[in-house]
Amino acid sequence: TWQIEGLSWDPAECGTKKISLPREKIWVPDIVINEFMDENRAPETYYVYVTSTGLVLDGWPSHVISSCKLDIYTFPFDFQNCSYTFNSYKHSRDDVQLFFLMPVEKIFKTSLEAMTTKGEWELIDMRAEKPVQPFQEEGWDTLIVYIVLRRRATLYVANLLIPSSFLLSLDLFSFLLPPQSMDRASFKMTLILGYTVFLLLMNDLLPVTGNNLPLINVFFSLCLALMVASLLETILITNVLCGSRDFPPLPKWLRILVLKYLARLACMKKSCDKHFEGKTLFGSQDIFQDGFACFEELVGGSPVRVWGQCLDEMKKMNEWIMFAQVIDRVLFIMYIIFIIVSLSTIMVLWLHLYSLDKRS
Repeated sequence: TWQIEGLSWDPAECGTKKISLPREKIWVPDIVINEFMDENRAPETYYVYVTSTGLVLDGWPSHVISSCKLDIYTFPFDFQNCSYTFNSYKHSRDDVQLFFLMPVEKIFKTSLEAMTTKGEWELIDMRAEKPVQPFQEEGWDTLIVYIVLRRRATLYVANLLIPSSFLLSLDLFSFLLPPQSMDRASFKMTLILGYTVFLLLMNDLLPVTGNNLPLINVFFSLCLALMVASLLETILITNVLCGSRDFPPLPKWLRILVLKYLARLACMKKSCDKHFEGKTLFGSQDIFQDGFACFEELVGGSPVRVWGQCLDEMKKMNEWIMFAQVIDRVLFIMYIIFIIVSLSTIMVLWLHLYSLDKRS
């Protein structure tokens, strides 16, 4: 709305308090929005209303495609503060001065009532200001409206975070599969392939513009890195278990470090104590039968000498098998601890930054 001095009439004499005039027949201020990034595609209006006091009412619709500086670090739990700057395109403040027609609180309430579509964004708050400029300097009178938006995160939690957490949990429980078989390795490879396809399919849901890398990308990269690390661990353990027959004897320092100290941390002390006492090797009926089969297979030489060689060979294999089992348990515990610490850190960062954005 604006006032045209000298334009007035007597409603009683003319019979009306308000008339409509073509826009080209009356002076219209050239108010623009500085953040416009495209042409206004809203329907054009050809008339304005003029009251008997000279007040002009212009219902100017505007479809604004604007630029906004996005901070997507906490995506999808992010708040965005976008501004719209109104000023005259040609006239300085000596010619055109701008004022708010109503309080911004009323504008905000009216906007909430007008927004019927529940899209990706939720309008949280609106603020407005008129920057104070020294009158001795030339410039344009300006009004700034700040729109605070919050992203609705339900879609991204259901389609991105929850499936990633489920797949990471599956990778964690895959440690329960026996490492000496190929089931664990093939399962982990299938899991990595499926997670990679999942990320490619869900890539369109991630933001492509912003000033920094979203924290959710770090979460996805961490999940993929953990899956790859667990596959490499499985390959290592499977190689030790399957190739223990061809390995040299386990070094003494490594045997003490792993089978005594690390086994205690991995809650496998009893199994390793049996190994050191010789119960696992000589007190086990299964190993005795294996040794007997070895004796019969190698019969033809000296029976006592062949039997001793078989026992030494089984002792060496047993040490490597025990070594692999302890390392597998230790890496599994480290895997759990790393998952808990890293995911907890990401969640704390999300919550902390979310609370900061909410207060600001």
